[in-house]
Amino acid sequence: MTTVPALADLNFVVIPLLSTSHLIPLTDMAKLLAQQGVTVTLVTTPLNAARFTAAIDRAIRSGLVIRVVELQFRAKEAGLPEGCENHNDVPGLKYRRQFFAAIDMLQEQAEKLFEEMKPKPSCIISDAYVAWTAETADKFQIPRIVFDGMSCFTQMCMHSLYIMRDQNKIPESGPFVIPDLPDRIEVTKAQLPPHFNPARAIFIQDIREKIRTAQNRAYGVVINTFEELEQRYVDKFQKLKNGRVWCIGPLSLCNNDDLDKAQRGNKSTFDKEDSLTKWLDSWQPESVVFACFGSLGRMTVVQFVELALGLEASGYPFILVIKAGEGQTPIEGWISENGFEERTKERGLLIRDWTPQVLILSHPAIGGFLTHCGWNSTVEGISAGVPMITWPLFAEQFLNERFLVHVLNIAAGVGSQAIVHLGEEEKFEVQVTNKAVTDAIEKVMDKEKEGNEMRKRARELGEMAKRAVEGDGSSYLNVTLLIKEIQDFQLNQSAKNANAQACDVLV
Repeated sequence: MTTVPALADLNFVVIPLLSTSHLIPLTDMAKLLAQQGVTVTLVTTPLNAARFTAAIDRAIRSGLVIRVVELQFRAKEAGLPEGCENHNDVPGLKYRRQFFAAIDMLQEQAEKLFEEMKPKPSCIISDAYVAWTAETADKFQIPRIVFDGMSCFTQMCMHSLYIMRDQNKIPESGPFVIPDLPDRIEVTKAQLPPHFNPARAIFIQDIREKIRTAQNRAYGVVINTFEELEQRYVDKFQKLKNGRVWCIGPLSLCNNDDLDKAQRGNKSTFDKEDSLTKWLDSWQPESVVFACFGSLGRMTVVQFVELALGLEASGYPFILVIKAGEGQTPIEGWISENGFEERTKERGLLIRDWTPQVLILSHPAIGGFLTHCGWNSTVEGISAGVPMITWPLFAEQFLNERFLVHVLNIAAGVGSQAIVHLGEEEKFEVQVTNKAVTDAIEKVMDKEKEGNEMRKRARELGEMAKRAVEGDGSSYLNVTLLIKEIQDFQLNQSAKNANAQACDVLV
């Protein structure tokens, strides 16, 4: 007779894509699963492990069973510079194919570890972009649950768009409505992700199709969202995936104290007496605009000038996060030559380091979030109850903007019209003027009229998000249901193996 596996005997193997915006939510997910009493093995590489070591070590000291396994990243063998282990560090997108080749080289090492793991792997929770995990799951006869960092809304948009693409029905120009959705969502081809609107310079469509094929083979899907946020789209996606969709977010809310928020995703110099917190404390509630464009977003200097001048002209205090490193010299030159930082120092704060975004968003002084609409940032803004100013740049970000502006009604757009593919930023000049930036900020920050309605709705969604992850909330329940699904799978697998052995004996 087989028995249900104990929680401590379950081993959830979490395999993120080695990219900052993918590592962060899956590291949160590892903590969330471990809080339920299961063993979690987080598979990464040494330089990526260093980004979250402090936070994970603290979780382990609290009693959570999380093991970090480091694989050798064969950068040089794949044609990448030595030490280049994260997508954010790849020197130009001409190396993207080499980066994914190095990701594929991790498979053999990982499978050797799987053979030796105790407890044995119960399932794989894999980033959708790590396609080889589909083969590994088959080899070890365990479920593979995929995570690709999108909402159910965007999943359903993408599903309809794939059908349109296969039928050659996506118009080359002009707006069109994405079919078979609960809401009227209008876009243009120029605003679509590269799956439907590929970059001219970097063409890796074969890798995308390989990833999509592996994703479609998955046992189920985990989503960084909560059901109450997008119930109609959750229902449609559940139906599409035979019920195996678990909405377990917002994942960022598993970070309860300021130190966890500050060190989420990378090392930070933050402490409770830090100048950033003091600066925020000096402003009235809901008076500051926080402008941040994610870990990958890049702007040309001419477009940055419009952003900076728009923030300045709005009259509101602001925090502006500026990329550090290669390619930023022209922007830093403009800031210095035009005295922008000096001119705005009384109400503007420029940050050039890793930014504790969740910590900033949770501060009472933040009244608006100017964002690129990456889903991590989107759901973090929703969780904080902050209305948003939307400026999508690339990937599926225009779809996320439609969700914020036209479905949730908690945002105003700056009027960006087309995807700026990663690596092609210099081909674009100014898409968004400083006036458009100022107008959108004023619309959201206005305490009366439309801005007040956005703010009220954003607060309501923020409270809903917090309730979802509490003990009786929908996301908390979905975590327990996911674990039970894996318990049941193991129980059924054990029963099958026992029957097979019994048959062998009879023969």
